[in-house]
Amino acid sequence: MSNKKKPADDDRDNFSHLSQEQREVCWNKGTEAPFTGKYWNSHEKGVYRCAACGAELFSSDTKFDSGTGWPSFYKPVKDANVKEETDTSYGMVRTEVMCSKCGAHLGHVFDDGPNPTGLRYCINSLSLDLEKRG
Repeated sequence: MSNKKKPADDDRDNFSHLSQEQREVCWNKGTEAPFTGKYWNSHEKGVYRCAACGAELFSSDTKFDSGTGWPSFYKPVKDANVKEETDTSYGMVRTEVMCSKCGAHLGHVFDDGPNPTGLRYCINSLSLDLEKRG
């Protein structure tokens, strides 16, 4: 059974800033279509934060072009800022990535990424907000 953190219906007002599409991804584990998200091809510098709660998740310094159509990173800002859970939906076994602070679904992590970690955090743009820096 999942121990995922999902806001109760009466707590959802705290996340009223999210669009309907963002709510679908963050709370219902939806996935945006590849090559459609705001950040899949972004080269702007900054920190990617959770769209739901603002927690720091990924740095543009660890972002790379995976060719998948989703923003991809080889590591989070801090391991403690994301949590992982086994996802067996759609007849596959994958590792889901969620925001540790609020439980929002971010995407999945795979072991086919570049050095130095060999990991590919494949993240929905709808789950992210970029805080730009110089």
